[in-house]
Amino acid sequence: MKVLRSNGEVYEGNFEEKEVRQAFWHTSAHMLAQAVKELYPDTKCAIGPAIENGFYYDFRFSFPFEEEHLKAVEEKMYEIAEKSLSLQVYPVSGEEALAHMEAQGECFKKELIEELMKEESAQEAPELTFYRQGAYTEFCRGPHIVNTSYVKAVKLLNIAGAYWRGDEKNEMLTRIYGISFPKKSGLKDYLHMLEEAKKRDHRRLGKELGLFMMSEEGPGFPFFLPKGMVLKNILIEYWRKIHMREEYQEISTPVMLKKTLWETSGHWEHYREKMYTSAVDGEEYAVKPMSCPGGMLVFKNEPRSYRDLPLRLAELGLVHRNEKSGQLHGLMRVCAFTQDDAHIFMTREQIIPEIQKVMRLIQEVYEKFGFSYFVELSTRPESSIGSEEEWELATNALIQAAQSLGMPYVVNEGDGAFYGPKLDFHLKDSIGRTWQCGTIQLDFQLPARFEAEYTGADGRKHRPIMIHRVVYGSMERFIGILIEHYAGKFPVWLAPVQAKILTVSDKHRDYGMEVLQKCREAGIRAEIDLRDEKLGYRIREAQLEKVPFMLIIGEKEQSAGTLSVRLRDAESRPAGEDRSIQEDRHTQEDRLSGISFEQFRDLCYHEEKA
Repeated sequence: MKVLRSNGEVYEGNFEEKEVRQAFWHTSAHMLAQAVKELYPDTKCAIGPAIENGFYYDFRFSFPFEEEHLKAVEEKMYEIAEKSLSLQVYPVSGEEALAHMEAQGECFKKELIEELMKEESAQEAPELTFYRQGAYTEFCRGPHIVNTSYVKAVKLLNIAGAYWRGDEKNEMLTRIYGISFPKKSGLKDYLHMLEEAKKRDHRRLGKELGLFMMSEEGPGFPFFLPKGMVLKNILIEYWRKIHMREEYQEISTPVMLKKTLWETSGHWEHYREKMYTSAVDGEEYAVKPMSCPGGMLVFKNEPRSYRDLPLRLAELGLVHRNEKSGQLHGLMRVCAFTQDDAHIFMTREQIIPEIQKVMRLIQEVYEKFGFSYFVELSTRPESSIGSEEEWELATNALIQAAQSLGMPYVVNEGDGAFYGPKLDFHLKDSIGRTWQCGTIQLDFQLPARFEAEYTGADGRKHRPIMIHRVVYGSMERFIGILIEHYAGKFPVWLAPVQAKILTVSDKHRDYGMEVLQKCREAGIRAEIDLRDEKLGYRIREAQLEKVPFMLIIGEKEQSAGTLSVRLRDAESRPAGEDRSIQEDRHTQEDRLSGISFEQFRDLCYHEEKA
């Protein structure tokens, strides 16, 4: 597939590449605008970018545009694709662009061009780029695919309201979301994934399983309920275990610190709009959006020697970021979350070995949960600090570490942190969606800004290099991903309730309580259901709660001192679980009768190890 860049250069690649995929969806957005203009000529076009999954376009319609109008627009897009329109890019002066938009009555495009000309006022005549497909022209910086015929499948998904330029003081426009593919099978698979995603929605399952809640009193601030805290603490215990093994030292830094700290770190200049602030005794403070400046202060708290390095400081830091209300989404996008942060201080000679260790750790964790993943290298952004030499050194170190482990990566130009390049780990869940979680950021800047030093073997002062890294990323987001990945059917070691004890009648109560006590002593998370309801009803309730094991206790079990174990889902197990347990059993039935408590305990331990 060929991509036409704004300088006229043509790049050839495949749909799996980010640049090609984004160009494909950007062109689809232009096709959407062309279709709308052909059907409803007095419509005004605003903006239409490619997004992570598909594209959207914002319009001002002269009539109430509703879901039923989408079909006609979609059919028109197919017509445009079948016309096999080639795209051309050509330069236009700012004055010509303004005149064109004035003649077309495109007020939103005119506003964008006027603003761009104002920003480039140093130039006498800033040159812009337009893309043309057939009779439709669009002011755009590209890139785009070279021909509309590449689009073989398209689906307009839904409409929503969107303020012009994201400002609630501005006019409300109509936003149309869509998705497209170069093959019909791609659309079929995507729509199937959307259906699966609805079934697995962590917001619904989180409520049904009693894991977390959201409240109008704190939009974007999640509340973890008792079972959700069990799940979160299991993840934290696992995190602490592997970090202790890898010789990290855990610290905790304050949630709120003085403005001067954030000015030193650069966050005040580069991240201010995301930060919550407060005045204390007439002095301005900021709630931390990241834990790294606090980690710097811990490093500087005492003299450091080269013998202390690498120094690995880990923190489960509660951070806050001011997100727009329209972007909040359950646990996936929140305003307050726990970041499993760590900062590694090291010498230059230790850079590549330390990056490799972090990469292996991330790989181990993702495999534990049954995730596959891919790695993305993000390079220097426009707004950044530090010299070209330092950025080149840091970028090359990340590349060398990845290549030495045979780990492939794709390049995401200009998307690094403002202080350094990074390797982002995008995990793939059980229905094929990708989520960015882990990251490794190499930083020469913060140690310099904070004047961090260590005494070298030569007795002189040296500047350490710093790695910022997370494995889970956000604990909240990772939990949301796990809920959807497993569809709420957590593997035994993660399940908040591993066993539900169900007595056939009240006369089996005492034996049921005895089994509950044994479970607790064995470290098995169990509950007992003694409600005066039919057994079948309580079994169905336990299945809806997605409890891995139901321990049925009746007269036979009580007399023999045994258990009847009903399995949550013997035939269809959640993604990421080892099926070898099933193969070891003598039967594929969903119930194991007449087993001792010790056998059940061993079954639990076996499942946990799997």
